[in-house]
Order: sequence, then C-alpha cells, then structure tokens
Amino acid sequence: MKCSEFLQELTNYLDGALDDRTKSELEDHLAWCHNCYVVCDTTKKTIEIYRDSELYELPDDLRTRLRSAGRACPTPRATTRATARRIRRGSTAAAARASR
Repeated sequence: MKCSEFLQELTNYLDGALDDRTKSELEDHLAWCHNCYVVCDTTKKTIEIYRDSELYELPDDLRTRLRSAGRACPTPRATTRATARRIRRGSTAAAARASR
C-alpha cells in the first residue's frame, strides 16, 4: 500500500468503516511507515481532544479583528503574481548587467 492510498482511507479507518482486509492492509502499512503513523496518531488524538467540545460564539470585537486580518492578507494568486513580477524584474536587471 502506498502512502497516498493510506491517506485516502484514513477517515474510513478512524471511523471503523473498513472491511477486514483493507483494515489489515492499513495496519500493516502503519507498522512500517513512520510518516503515516504520525499522521494517523495525530489525527486520532485531535479527534479525541475535540470530540466533546462545545461550540461557543466569538466575541464581536474578536470576530471583527479576525475578519479585518483576513481581508488584509494578500490572496495566494496576488502573492504569486507579485512574486513573478519581482522575479521577472530581477531577471531583466541581471541580464542587463551581464550584457554590459
């Protein structure tokens, strides 16, 4: 079993919704793959921590600050475009210096 296959079945594994054969394959994979073991164990522990948690309303001032912070962050696409422009400008400047 590949790690990608394990990750596709992780939710079903944690929910106990797998047939015995698939469950056995996943457990065999976990026995030798440290990375998948860590992902599985961390996910399992996170579920246990939050299982009985209750939702609560955020205070209005905190909600407002979080929304403002979210709007202030550049979108990934804008960041990528800005980075690409800087790289192009840098490449053009480097090419100009090299041709002198």
